[in-house]
Amino acid sequence: MEYDILNGYNLDINEQISIFKKIILSSKVISEVLERVKLLDLDNYYIGAGCITQTVWNYLSKNPLDFGIKDIDFVYFDEKNLDYESENDIYLMIKKLYANLNIEIDVKNQARVHLWYKSHFGYEIAPYKSLESAINTWPTTATSIGIRKNINNIIEIYAPFGFNDLFGKIVRANKAQITKQIYDNKVNNWLKKWSDLKIIPWEN
Repeated sequence: MEYDILNGYNLDINEQISIFKKIILSSKVISEVLERVKLLDLDNYYIGAGCITQTVWNYLSKNPLDFGIKDIDFVYFDEKNLDYESENDIYLMIKKLYANLNIEIDVKNQARVHLWYKSHFGYEIAPYKSLESAINTWPTTATSIGIRKNINNIIEIYAPFGFNDLFGKIVRANKAQITKQIYDNKVNNWLKKWSDLKIIPWEN
């Protein structure tokens, strides 16, 4: 696939946002996910992390935009319904909505992550206070990003570390929560698919 490559590295933030939107919305899968969300009674959500970052990496590498993307992370925040059953109900509803997209949708209520985090990663974390506070702790600066469409059909973006590492294909640890082992595992997996990533060692 050929692209007229646009790269937002070291550009003005408004230019970066414009280029970012053009890239993301050129993905048929991500565009369809954002478009169908309006059918759900759910407004405090983002799709984000790997599926967004890797779409940009693929664009910059002239890969098919869905190359190497194993799932779409769909996160929402509901602190009033912290039980697994409520989250599973949302998951089943979203899975049905996107059944024909041929990609796994990973659904997580970020308000209840602290309830299972220790059993999965081996250490406890404090409850997140908002969806944005959860994204603030995601493993790398380039993947700490979420997008959504608001009720006016306008794309909203939350990117606490900006776009430079994303456009520069720079992998830098966000040490707010993860461990070196988690970071190193992600780096090793990503390098198998995107060999030209610029890896910043954990120690830096």
